[in-house]
Amino acid sequence: MGNKCKILDCTIRDGGLVNNWDFSVGFVRDLYYGLNEAGVEYMEIGYKNSPKLLNATEPNPWRYLDDNFLKEVIPEKKYTKLSALVDIGRVDPNDILPREQSILDMIRVACYIREVDKGLELVELFHDLGYETTLNIMALSSVPEKQLIEAFEMVKNSPVDVVYVVDSFGSLDPADIEHLMKKFKEMLPNKQLGIHAHNNMQLAFANTLTGWRNGATFLDSSVYGMGRAAGNCHTELLVSYIQKAKYDLKPVLGIIEKHMLDMRKKWEWGYIIPYMISGVLNEHPRVAMAYRKSEDRDKYVEFYDKVTTPEVAVAPAAK
Repeated sequence: MGNKCKILDCTIRDGGLVNNWDFSVGFVRDLYYGLNEAGVEYMEIGYKNSPKLLNATEPNPWRYLDDNFLKEVIPEKKYTKLSALVDIGRVDPNDILPREQSILDMIRVACYIREVDKGLELVELFHDLGYETTLNIMALSSVPEKQLIEAFEMVKNSPVDVVYVVDSFGSLDPADIEHLMKKFKEMLPNKQLGIHAHNNMQLAFANTLTGWRNGATFLDSSVYGMGRAAGNCHTELLVSYIQKAKYDLKPVLGIIEKHMLDMRKKWEWGYIIPYMISGVLNEHPRVAMAYRKSEDRDKYVEFYDKVTTPEVAVAPAAK
């Protein structure tokens, strides 16, 4: 089974949601070459969104990737491929170069179930430009099965290479993942499948393995689990667990030792009680993230009462 899967590390893209993409060029370069040494197949180096569509007032190179800049960051492309993510309505197609002119190999499209048609329009555009493509359907834990089946009718006739099961809220368990994978395989027999898990209930690794054992060939992860709120499945766990000759744990441990121990002191991510509560309640972690920035950040009982009592307002986002 190991030879049939590919790890896609999204430390920069998903981890950037923790620190507003405050990564140095040196770290991103070290991460790329370290992941390459570890045998990781893909690295997601950020978002390919267009700053003008988001009214960006300051540069943020990993949120608004520029191909010329990327060639300076990665002066020598290695085995590990590079991917970028785009959001519906946040990318100008004119900002995307043909693949042969870009350092990127894959462009992934993130969308909610109601936007699958728009997501597939972007997929077709990127496919025609020569890129590998994925469709990442977010917040699946809140999608009625009827809506999912309707979306599959559009997806199966599209040129998309990989379709992702995304547990955006970290609220699914292995039984849920198994059910979804079987549904995806049944309805999309001509597509590769992927899994993107969050760790709100400490199930990201288990859910990723369940996805893999049930047909997912693309496994998302991040080094040291760095990702929004509770973070993602850990790259170091996948590299050490999956029996694949080229996978090597030591380079990933080197990245953690050299860079991420200090990052963890500066920025917070991973399993924390408010994120666990948002996962249990099948809610987006944005409220928990705001609470963690307030003075009451460790008042877990108060947070639980607020998010489970409709008439009580939750803590406002920190200014």
